[in-house]
Parts: sequence; structure tokens; C-alpha cells
Amino acid sequence: MKRFLCWVLLALLPACAAAAYPEKPITMIIAYPPGGGTDVVGRAIAPYIEKYLGGGAKLLVVNRSGAGGEVGMGALANAPADGYTIGFINTPPLMTIPIERQAIFGSPQRFELLGNIIDDPCNFAVHADTPVKNLQQLAAWARANPGKLTVGTTGVGSDDHLLMLMFERAAGVKLTHVPFKGSSEVRAAIMGKQIDVAAMNVGESLQSIRGGAPMRNLGQFGPARSNLAPELPTGREQGFPFEMVALRGMAAPKGMPADILERLVKAVAQAAADPEFQAQAVKVFAPLRFLAPAQFDAEIRAGDAQFRQLWKELPWTDK
Repeated sequence: MKRFLCWVLLALLPACAAAAYPEKPITMIIAYPPGGGTDVVGRAIAPYIEKYLGGGAKLLVVNRSGAGGEVGMGALANAPADGYTIGFINTPPLMTIPIERQAIFGSPQRFELLGNIIDDPCNFAVHADTPVKNLQQLAAWARANPGKLTVGTTGVGSDDHLLMLMFERAAGVKLTHVPFKGSSEVRAAIMGKQIDVAAMNVGESLQSIRGGAPMRNLGQFGPARSNLAPELPTGREQGFPFEMVALRGMAAPKGMPADILERLVKAVAQAAADPEFQAQAVKVFAPLRFLAPAQFDAEIRAGDAQFRQLWKELPWTDK
């Protein structure tokens, strides 16, 4: 009888452990520096994830920037799969880095997807003192100064870098790439006139302008005009027929217990749907587009195929 009771107690231990989750703070890794678009959204949604996880959940936001997001995404993929490390994964670096080289995080399949939060179109911006006001004028400026215009991005293989390369091809121009660790550094560089053009997602750029940054947006490369800036024409409207957007979604290391994964997926979905969080996202110009894990996975797989084809046509290495 005693032996039977012991087996019963042992069988119940996993359920008891799961019920107690979370028993300690959960680390949320942001793969870019403080002040960038991912950091702002991560810090905004963290309290709502805490709310819906319940049990006194506490999220600690940690910035692990470097190598175009590879350092932070690598730290996330290689953390213990126990539910105490989650974070943001960003496209296209999630797909482009493994295409270009052996990535610290391996591949997109190294993550448990929790849900996508943001879909932010790429955009070109210049200092407000610059006379250039649209993409055609930017192309003309570049043609008049071949190889001299500097474009700041968030790293090799980032959406910003790919935007620059695709613009070069479409406009028939040559630009000089200046990679940074994150959009906050790109913003500082354009404000200080250290670069000529900032390749930044439109939400990040609008947030900077609202904060007083002397910047002007030239055009965003989403499929349609953004409700955050309805007056800003798309690239297609200005004669550049291609699109480039960035997803910012949440993930965890592969292989965590199913019950903990289910709780995290549910909490992220509830947080993304919370009216207070959504109102806050509007205030910081964060274009929301929630995708459940299966939808998020489908977008990643489609993007991977797209970028593998692009690599054949337009390799994005700076070497």
C-alpha cells in the first residue's frame, strides 16, 4: 500500500510543479538595445503577460543586442526550456542570418512560437534639414552622388539592410551601408547627421518624430498605407514595386513542457488583445498584428522561402 501511494505521489509531482508555475521571475530577452521598437513593445506588453499568467508572475526585461539580433535570439534559443526564459524574435533576421551563415540560434525551428505581436513596414527617413522629401528625390540624390550616401540599418541581413539593397537595385543606384546594433542607434546617428539616410520601420520613426527627433519620412514599404501615418505614401505608390516589413513576435526555447507552453501562449494572446495594451501600442506607434503560433509559423516558413530566393538574386553579405 505504501509503495502504491508513493507511485501516486510521484505521478502527481509534474502536475503540482506545473500548477506552481511560475515560481520565480521570467526573463524576457530583447535582441536589440533599449529604446528601439522591439524594446518599447516588449516593455509595454510585459505587465499584461504578468497579469494573465497570474500567480504573482514577474517578467524581467533583458536587452542582449549584437550581430543584427543574433546574440539575443541565440541566448533565447539556447536557454533552458523550462518556461523561465521567453523573448522576442524578429523577422527577417530570424530567417536571413541562418541563410547567410551558421547562426548562434541555429534556425527558426529552434523556437516554440508564442504569437506575433507587431507588423511594422520598413521606411526611409532623413534629417529634417535635408531637402529630399520623397523616394524619387532620394534616388536622384543617390545618382548624383554614387556610393557616397550613407544608410544606417540595424545590421547585415536585417529588414532595413534588405530594403537598402532592393532600393539600390530598383533605383539603379549605389549606397554605402552603415550597420548599427539597433534602431535607437540609427536614430541617434541620423539626428547627429552622422549618416544621410535612416532605414527604420515606420512605427519606430514615427515614435522618434513624436519625441522631437528632427526627421522626415520619405516612404514606407508595406502593402498599403499605414493607419499610423495615412499621409505617407508606400514605395509602390512612388514607383518602387516591392515590399519589406518586419514581424516582432514572441517565442521560447524549443522543448518546454506542453502545459507551461500552453499557459504562455494563452497569456500572450490575452495580453495582445487587452484594450489597455492596444491603446498603449497606438501611443507608441506600434502597428499591432497578432498571429497565433500556427499563423506565425506559416508566415516564417513563407518568408524563409522568399529570402532564400532573394539570397540567390541579391546576397546581402557586406563582405
